[in-house]
Order: sequence, then C-alpha cells, then structure tokens
Amino acid sequence: MSDDSTRDGTMTENKGFEPKIVAYVCNWCTYLGADLAGTTRLEYPPNVRIIRLPCTGRIDFNLIVKGFEIGADAVLVSGCHPGDCHYTAGNYHARRRWILFRELLDTLGFDLRRIHFTWISAAEGKKWQQVITEMTEQTRQLGPYTDLYANGSAQDSANDLPSGPPTPFEFKTLPAEGALRESCRKLLADGTVKVVIGYGQRGPAILTRAEDAGRLVWNNRCVSNLTTYLKRKEIKALGKPAVVVKPCDEKSLVVLEKESQLDRKNIHVIGMACEGVGEPKCTFCTARTPRFADETLGEAAGPASLADPPPNRFAALMAMAPAERMAFWAKQFDRCVKCYACRQVCPMCYCERCIADKNRPIAIDPAPSAKGNFAWQIARAFHLAARCVGCGECSRACPAGIDLALLNIALHKAAQVNFGYDAGVDPAAEPVVGSYALQDKEDFIG
Repeated sequence: MSDDSTRDGTMTENKGFEPKIVAYVCNWCTYLGADLAGTTRLEYPPNVRIIRLPCTGRIDFNLIVKGFEIGADAVLVSGCHPGDCHYTAGNYHARRRWILFRELLDTLGFDLRRIHFTWISAAEGKKWQQVITEMTEQTRQLGPYTDLYANGSAQDSANDLPSGPPTPFEFKTLPAEGALRESCRKLLADGTVKVVIGYGQRGPAILTRAEDAGRLVWNNRCVSNLTTYLKRKEIKALGKPAVVVKPCDEKSLVVLEKESQLDRKNIHVIGMACEGVGEPKCTFCTARTPRFADETLGEAAGPASLADPPPNRFAALMAMAPAERMAFWAKQFDRCVKCYACRQVCPMCYCERCIADKNRPIAIDPAPSAKGNFAWQIARAFHLAARCVGCGECSRACPAGIDLALLNIALHKAAQVNFGYDAGVDPAAEPVVGSYALQDKEDFIG
C-alpha cells in the first residue's frame, strides 16, 4: 500500500498521483446527465472513464471487480432515481443487490471507500460534476489501490482463523436406521417411488430395487445434502424419487421449488430427526425435526450444550481490519485449483452452463490465478446470496480445505438483517433476489 495512504479511515496527500475511476452508468439518466454537464461546459476532473449500460439492473457485479482488476482506483455505479427507471423497476432490483454485494465485498476485505453508488438523473449535470469532483479528490487522498488481492507482504503475514481443539468423533448407528430401510423397501415394492436417494456405507446410495433397501444406513456420518441429486437428468429419467433429508437439508427443497427447479408433489421426502452429524455447522444448528417431510423417522433430543464450544470463525474474521481480511482470503484462495467441487456439490447450483465455463467472452479467468480465483469465488458466493441454506457442503467438499461457507454466512446475515429473510424457512416468503420493496434502505447511495 502507498506510504501516503492508510486503511483506518484517514486520508493523506499523494503528490503527483492521478486516480483512475471507472463509472458504470445508466444509458437513460446518468449518461445523459454526464452529457448535459459537457454541453453546459461544467468542468470536472478528466479521471473518469464512462461505461454505458442499458440499466443499473443490468450491471453484472463481476464488472465492478473487473474495474479494479484492470487498474481502477475507484468505481462508480450510477443510474436513475427510484421511481424514474426507464424499465420501471430495474434500479429497485439493483439497489437490493447492491446491499448484498457490499456485504460480500466487505467480508472479502475490499476497501468500500473506493466503491460509490449514486442516483443521477438526465437533468442533473451539476450533480454529476459534484460527484466526480468529490470522488476524484477523495480517491486522490486515498492513493493508488494497491491492496487488491493482498499482493506482497500482506499475504505473507496473513493469519489463519482460530479453529479450536478437534471435536472427538465416535461412530454410532442411529435407532431410526431399521425404520428407514423398511420404509424405503415398501415405497419401492409398491411402486410409490421408482428410485430412493439415501445414504450408503461409502456415501450416497441410489436404489431402484426393493431388495436393495438393506444397503441404506442412518448414522452420524450421514453428512451429505442429498437434495443435490434431484437436479440430475439421469435421476429424473428414473421416475418419481424419494429422498432422505436432515432438517437442515430440507430447506433446499423449499428454495428449489420456489425457483421452479422441482415439483414438490412429485417427490417423496423422508425426513430424519437429527441431533447433529459431527460437522462444524451442527454446533450452532437448532433444527432437529423436519417440518416439510412426507414422513418423519426417529426422534431427536434438543441441541446438546457444549462446555467448550468452538470459536465463532465468522466473528473472528470480521474483527480483522479490511486489509487483513483481504490477506486472509488471498491466502485461502491461493490453494484453490478450480476443481469446482463446491459448485458440483451445491444444491443451489443448477445452471446448465456455469458462468465459469463460458468462453465467448471469458467472464472468469479459468486459470487458478489470484484474479481468477477471486472472481470465481465472488461469483459463486453472490449467486447464492439469500439462496444458500447453510448446508456447508461447499466447505466440506473442497479438497483444499477452504472455508467457503464463511462467504455464504456473510450473505445469509445480510439477508436476515436487511430483509428479515432466511432461505428455505418459510415457503410463502418472497425471495430476496428477484423482488424488491420501496422501503429498501439506501443510506449508502449518494
């Protein structure tokens, strides 16, 4: 970082430095406001590079990251005032996504003083002049943005989060195993379902014959969220499925149905009462009995109280300074090999062609580089904003041991705090992304 700038809220003079500012602006309002500033001869710094888009609702947030990647010291996003959108509600949708995206960038350690959002109409040439002048001066005082991806010594000095002592794990078969086998045998024998998706000794078990029901197990190693298999074409081709779910997993079914990815009435859900399966997520989980299953097997006691609970890793992360958070994630993502196990195991990732696989144009660098890894993980996490149900499969499946669930936790908390929304809990609740409210906050928008 420049010797003339700090990350603690203070700003110092950077002599001779001229900032580069990228502005993503709405075609119908802000761009015309900038044009008005020019035609009326209003002077403002020439540091801004304008990129015109149809609407703020069409601004892909990868573009904001790309702006910094190509050398921008600050980024501006601007569009029509609420109620004046050329496309009726594009800016309302954008505002809601900005709220979530800022939380994600803050968790990653981006310097939020360099990201600006504002409303500028076609008649506000004077406001455009003021915004660019103030933004340029502030960025000039901050200095060049050299902290991106924690290059150099910052990455070397990054500390890992506290993990606490390892939790003793003792394998045990749970009492409901016999009832599960018998239920699945009957379902297959009488033709109620054509395939059962359950747990086997070495992982998920896909059964199509009643006599194979004895292969099913129910123990404290049944970790996987099996709802992810419902998306697969080969499973759909077999006919009506039955799926075994834990209380934390069944929330995936609620979200997938809201997004028209499955028809709930064509799925038989076998809910298993659960006291935890030894995963870190189980420490803070309070769900013990399924609420939406067609049948529930077993009984679960209340959450076990831990005399020495593990440390709250997310709280420890957010207690770091932004530069330290950036250094932490740079160190974490440096281990990513782009195997996409996190994508494959996630119930909410169902695009036929992922943005990471597109090459005309290339949206995300396919190489496991610092830029490519950050871009991929930002896209992955933000596409799960207010959709992730906290099953923790991404962290568990990562062969590099990256705690990806921390990013999902940040967006989950943002949805709860700003919109009172908890993905998968209430089937009648309106999804956060794809909807909006006139009362959504905009205190961060100039």
